[in-house]
Amino acid sequence: MVKVNTKKLIKTMILLAIVTLATALLAGCGGSKPATTTTTSAPDKDKDYVVNLGYYNCDHMTAACIAKDAGIFKELGLKVNVTGNGKVPEAMAAGQMDVGYIGTEGLMRAYLKGSPIFVAANNHLGGSYYLVASNNIPDAKGLVGKKVALGTDAEKNDSCWVRMANEAGIPADSKSYENFDMADKDEFMAMKAGQLAGYLCCDPWGSMAEYDQSGHIVQPLGKLPNGEWGSCCVYSMNQNFAKDHPELAKKMILAHAKAIEYVYTHPVQSAEIFANNYFVPVEVGLMTIYKKTVGEGRTLAWKVDTKNFMDEIDYEMSVKTLDKAPGVDEFIQTKLLDESGAGNFDTFIKEKVDPVFPLGMTYEDWKAKAYQLEGKKA
Repeated sequence: MVKVNTKKLIKTMILLAIVTLATALLAGCGGSKPATTTTTSAPDKDKDYVVNLGYYNCDHMTAACIAKDAGIFKELGLKVNVTGNGKVPEAMAAGQMDVGYIGTEGLMRAYLKGSPIFVAANNHLGGSYYLVASNNIPDAKGLVGKKVALGTDAEKNDSCWVRMANEAGIPADSKSYENFDMADKDEFMAMKAGQLAGYLCCDPWGSMAEYDQSGHIVQPLGKLPNGEWGSCCVYSMNQNFAKDHPELAKKMILAHAKAIEYVYTHPVQSAEIFANNYFVPVEVGLMTIYKKTVGEGRTLAWKVDTKNFMDEIDYEMSVKTLDKAPGVDEFIQTKLLDESGAGNFDTFIKEKVDPVFPLGMTYEDWKAKAYQLEGKKA
């Protein structure tokens, strides 16, 4: 017969009870691993959800293809269907798009028409928009009366064009030109074939004209008349997607911020991705990346400064490309951005970009350093 030490057994049971109680208390404070796992796991409805992301064929929105091809979506566990040249506000209104890159002016018009769209993060402050002329036309004034692709009623629909025309000292009224409405790539091809004297475009089609020497930039887009940047285009989101999938929404915003960081810190790889997606030479991709990150300033940014938007609205109202606008607190919602884990943009630039690629750096010096840092050969 086995003898049982009753006193020892009682002490053991008391000790086990104390340990069990302590463990329960720690779990209640979030101190145990199971509690953390429960709070960070994706909701069931998010696990197989494919996010639909749209963007226009414009260099301002290159973060979309960078996030895809640099592996940022995969790194964050996101399943994303990326569509170029998607009609973002229309697709959102139809429930076919969750997230999209879109011009601020267009977003406000869509919002006022009832599209369930809002600004989730910033994307591009301005610049990187060009009036291009063929080589036989020395300056912007030489385009007046010529065949130029400005877009339909540009003076009524495009505040950037109005600003560029005013700065160049030429008429903003599109009736002063033999005007056409074409896609940027088609404009470039038409000018190259001698069918257009010039055109208005985003990059890469300004840089492409200079790269292959078929034309030259005669007027870039500068800052607003007050000397500050406004808001060119943004990272927009569908209200329904944000409501139904808040964790995915935060991850998408984080991916956007990481993609912009990647452009600044991996310019050569970014240029290669850009060139592959926009079907241009890598050199044109490099020219494009340089302009947005150094040449024209730090114009790619995810931080939201409402003053940029208010200044943009004031300017657009003054030149009558916008007859009314929603309040900034209506169409801008930064709660998800604040909770996304995206870092402080200004701190990122100060610590990671300024010491390596300072403003004022020439294209040649920037390119040489970029290749050196990425261990690539030019």
